[in-house]
Amino acid sequence: MGNIKTVKDVNLQGKNTLVRVDFNVPFDSNGQISDDTRIMGALPTIKHLVEQGARVILTSHLGRPKSKADTQFSLAPVAKALEERLGKPVKFVDDCIGDKVKEACSAMKDGDVVLLENSRFYPEEKKNDQAFAKKMVEDTGAQAYVNDAFGTAHRAHATTAGVAAFLPIKVAGFLIERELNFLGSKTENPERPFTVILGGAKVSDKITVIDTLLDKCDAMLIGGAMAYTFALALGKKVGSSLVEPDKVDLAKAALKKAREKGVKFLLPVDNMVTDKIDFASGTVGEMKDVEEIPEGWSGVDIGPKTVKLYSDQIAASKTILWNGPMGVFEIKECAKGTFAVAKAVAESDAVSIVGGGDSVKAVKKSGYSGKVSFISTGGGASLEFLEGKELPGIAALDRK
Repeated sequence: MGNIKTVKDVNLQGKNTLVRVDFNVPFDSNGQISDDTRIMGALPTIKHLVEQGARVILTSHLGRPKSKADTQFSLAPVAKALEERLGKPVKFVDDCIGDKVKEACSAMKDGDVVLLENSRFYPEEKKNDQAFAKKMVEDTGAQAYVNDAFGTAHRAHATTAGVAAFLPIKVAGFLIERELNFLGSKTENPERPFTVILGGAKVSDKITVIDTLLDKCDAMLIGGAMAYTFALALGKKVGSSLVEPDKVDLAKAALKKAREKGVKFLLPVDNMVTDKIDFASGTVGEMKDVEEIPEGWSGVDIGPKTVKLYSDQIAASKTILWNGPMGVFEIKECAKGTFAVAKAVAESDAVSIVGGGDSVKAVKKSGYSGKVSFISTGGGASLEFLEGKELPGIAALDRK
């Protein structure tokens, strides 16, 4: 997927430019945006286009609306937030096709910015309906397409892929360019040792990525609930921990491949366990540090010996890719392992890449996000890209 043309390769002055951004931001209970990372992430591309004199027409989805009447998913508050951060007016249009869109887009001057309403108010968006995509291009008067929404690049939707078929210029924004650089070339030709840290609940979610990355990395560290499926594969006791007994063969195959490839494959040597966990209130029962997990107890985090083992490996690395937490990090008592890994990654001299929703949340919560080289904006998209799958939103763009 290299050699994609970007906004730096084209001059879009005076052109109506349809820009797919990812403004799928979270809101708090008062209806305020609680995390503006995605808005900030889109600013460099928007500013570049504005400075060039392009007529910038932004499109995005927000949440999972059922119909157009779902006003809680309106992008109107995002237009206000964007206006503040951009320092110039952003005209919001409460539709993404139709007369209102035609009117607003035909009145644009060079450097103007328009934000269209949530594209998922139309079911045709997710179906990648060609007539809908074509109508959007016609009604916006678009002459060029910029995709800067990496988080949805793995979906073949109308605004992420469909519209590109009707436009002569199709390029990536700076955010996608950075994603492809870090997730692509920095892991294809990593500075070694290259260490991959994988966590999260399921081996089944990560097995393809484990398989692909075993061909590239020097060491792999496993945490989270999927470590217990590996423990099971090694004949260890896992008590009442979250495991996938039907995935033991996959775990065995990964261990075998690591041995054959000479990859250092590290599993937890001790576990923090609890006899009771209540997700609703975020409380746990008694916690203890064990090597093998007794009946009635569940593993909820990596133990202190494992933290030391993993931190030493991280410190010796030159490239680090981290996807998935080490334990139930949402609960304070079970977050020590994940936060210790975040600290080790932040303090290392390596090129550090963090991808996947939960590890991004964890690194932000740990307070070390500013010390990481790159934080991916794609959850599912980063995993699929690392697995070597072609992403429709990137496949649709022009090559150099």
